[in-house]
This record gives sequence, structure tokens and C-alpha cells, in this order.
Amino acid sequence: KCQIHCNLYNVKSTKGLIRKINSNSKTNSSKIIEILREGKPEQKIKIQGWVRTKRELKEFAFIEVNDGSSLANLQVVLNRDLSNYENIIKRLNTGVSLGVEGVLVESPAKGQKIELKAHSLEIFGDCDGETYPLQKKRHSFEFLRTIGHLRGRTNTIGAVMRVRNACANAIHQFFQNKGFLWVHTPIITASDCEGAGELFTVTNLNLEEILQAKKEKIDYSHDFFGRQAYLTVSGQLEAEIMAMAFQNVYTFGPTFRAENSNTSRHLAEFWMVEPEIAFCDLEGDQNLAEEFLKYVFTSVLNSCPEDLEFFNQRINQNVLSNVSNIIDNEFARITYTEAINLLEKSNQTFEYPVEWGIDLQSEHERYLAEKLFKKPVIVTNYPKEIKAFYMRLNDEQKTVAAMDILAPNIGEIIGGSQREERLDVLESRIADLNIDRDSLWWYLDLRRYGSVPHAGFGLGFERLVQFMTGMENIRDVIPFPRTPMNAEF
Repeated sequence: KCQIHCNLYNVKSTKGLIRKINSNSKTNSSKIIEILREGKPEQKIKIQGWVRTKRELKEFAFIEVNDGSSLANLQVVLNRDLSNYENIIKRLNTGVSLGVEGVLVESPAKGQKIELKAHSLEIFGDCDGETYPLQKKRHSFEFLRTIGHLRGRTNTIGAVMRVRNACANAIHQFFQNKGFLWVHTPIITASDCEGAGELFTVTNLNLEEILQAKKEKIDYSHDFFGRQAYLTVSGQLEAEIMAMAFQNVYTFGPTFRAENSNTSRHLAEFWMVEPEIAFCDLEGDQNLAEEFLKYVFTSVLNSCPEDLEFFNQRINQNVLSNVSNIIDNEFARITYTEAINLLEKSNQTFEYPVEWGIDLQSEHERYLAEKLFKKPVIVTNYPKEIKAFYMRLNDEQKTVAAMDILAPNIGEIIGGSQREERLDVLESRIADLNIDRDSLWWYLDLRRYGSVPHAGFGLGFERLVQFMTGMENIRDVIPFPRTPMNAEF
């Protein structure tokens, strides 16, 4: 046991330890993305993955293999002298899982530098070519949603998931590099952060017994938590608790809305990124949000260039220009009142009429970002009537210190605010909105005991991935979408 500990501590880096573990691994296979980027002729390698296509010639056959690490496949050449060649060829349908060992050689084919000459091949799982639903043709995204257990093997969904992974990695890197503490806020909660009432109830009560008893009201005091509980709509309020102890924190986890919206922009379960910064005002909040977006977009552009190029060619020709628009421009900053004035003077015909006090609609937001400024816009200081109770009331008593970041081709991508740190003002706002004060006793306590100015924002993670990939439907940027009347897997 001591010797094991010594060996671990003698490893110079985590990467070194990982390499050591991998070198002792039974599989010891290479990722196709690494082979395509760094592979050299005469290099002996092993790959594992799934067959995409097969092409038979007289003396040999070609198969395209993909392992999920890359948009591109690796071409494998099978010569007839390969052991058990005839039997292997019969079984190599699209979708078959296999491992191949061989040597890399220069490829005479167009569009690829190297290919793998197979010395041995092992089939792990056969695939019925007659019934396998993913053949060499383009499938609609609607069809792919019906086979969610297989759609990750397609080019588009595979690229989406790699970009999604790169986005998540960049988010953590950004906050960790700035010394933020990642906090895990509860998924089950007793509070409604947004006050919208679109909550999923969590209960352990026997609903059939309650129905048979024909009770007029459910007694939640007998429930598991002794009170009514919900799936969270946001981790913000709990993040504020942690910010009052650790200064700078962020959450990154699932949130839920029981909103019966069957649209391309809504999910019942989605992920939110919510930083909370102590000793910070609205301007600091804006600065952090802009820096954050620039960092994430730059990181993904550097780590997934082939995937973004694919989206730009096949899905939306604005993908790369949208990324550049975020990275290369200083965001415009205007107040809500200035935004309303600009919209009124625009001579545009909007479906929703423009007047001071309205909640900006997507058409208003996109006009500002796409047609007027042609770059991201931060709108601040919204009317208090259309914003949440926790947002700091401005001195003129009509607006709150809120902000939304509007991006071309999508609209709102980030929403945030400076929080109300003054106990008397917060109590007044809670009373004005008829919110149950007793349920927020702990939130008020934060203002009694060492309150500080603080701010934060929220980013819908799927909206970010959707914007970055150009995908039209948000259901196609999350592995397992939860929507009305749909909870497969």
C-alpha cells in the first residue's frame, strides 16, 4: 500500500499518471482525431470504433471507421491475406463495432493523408444491416429524435456533442482560472427563484390514495420533506448564500421548467451556468459576462475547428461569422429606455408594439443586435415591474439594475442583475409582489448579517450550444431532450 502511494506521488503530473495508466491498459487504442492530426506513416496503432461504410474490390476492401472523437473517419484497408478475410467481410455492415491493429501508410486517395493497413481485426458486436436505421444517407433531425439511442453516431449530432463538451470545458476553465468556487446547488428545493410558478412538484405521497379519498387539499406536511418541494428552476438564490462566504462562486447544473411549450427554443430540463460575485455592481457584472463569452467562443473555436466548419457548411453559413462577431467586437451597451427609443424610431413594423414598460420580445432583441448594432448588445436598467424581486432597485425607483446580453441571430443569451443587498428595500419589494416572506427568511438573513453589494448572471447552456452550432431546434443540442409528452430513456 505504501509503495503504491509512493509511486503515485512520484508521478510528475496528472497527465503523466494518465499516460502511465493508459500504457498498462488492455486496449491501449488511439483516438482517430489524434491519428488524423498527428499520425505518421509506419506508425503501429490500434483503433476501436464503429463501421460507417464498406467498399469491396477484387483484392481488398476499404472500411471507414469512426470512434466519436472526430468528424472525419479513418480509412482502413483490408487485404485478402488478412486472417479469416471472407468471414470478416460478410459481417462488416454499417454499425458493426470493431478493433483494428495495423500500420499507418500514406494514402493515395484525395482528401486524406494517411490510412490504416490492417494486420488484424476483431469484431466486438455485429449489426443487422437490414434493420439498422442509420444508413449512408442524410436523415432528418425529426427522424433522429425517434432513435435517440443511436443518433449520436451521426455526423451532425456527433459534432454537436463535441462542441457541447468543449463549451462545458471552457466554462469551467474560465471560472476556475479566475478563482471561482464551483458549488453544487440543490436540485430539489422549496423556493421558486423566478416566481413564475412553472414548477415540477416532487412528492412521495400516494397520489392514488389521495384521489380515492377525494381530498380537497393535499397535506404536504406528511410528505417526504414535510413541506411542498419542487425541482429547481435556478440555483441563483443558493449561489448567493455561498457568495456571502466565498465571494466568487458559480453553479453549472440541470434546472427544470414545467412550461408546456412545444417550440424549438424550449426544454423542460436544461442546464444553467450561474456565477455570483460578491462586492460587485452592475458594471462589473457586464464586464465579467462579456469576458466570459469571448473566452468560451475562442476556446471552442480553437478546440473544435473541424466541427464548426462543418456546421458553417452544412447547417448555417453564419456559424463562423457569429463566433467572430462575439470574439472580435466590443459589446454595445445601452439602457432599456434607450433601446425603446431606438425601436420606436426604427420605422420597423413589429408584431408586438413597442412602448416603455414592455418586456422586449425576440423580434425587438434581434433587430437591435442584428440590424442596428450588428454585434452583441448589453441592455441595462429594465422597468421593475417586468423583473424579479431580487434585482436592485435604482435610485429613480422605476427601474432595476438588470442586464440582458443580446446576440445576433439568437437574441437574449445571458440575463443578469445586481442583487438587492438592502434589507428594507428587499422587504418592500417582496411585499409589493405578494411573495411569501416567511419562505424567504434565510434570504433576508443574508441582508441582516454582513450583506455586501453583489451581482450575477445566468446562461442557458443549451442556448449557447445552439447559437454556436447554428442548430435550429434546441432538442438537437442536448443528448436526451425532455419536452412535453416526451421522456424517453
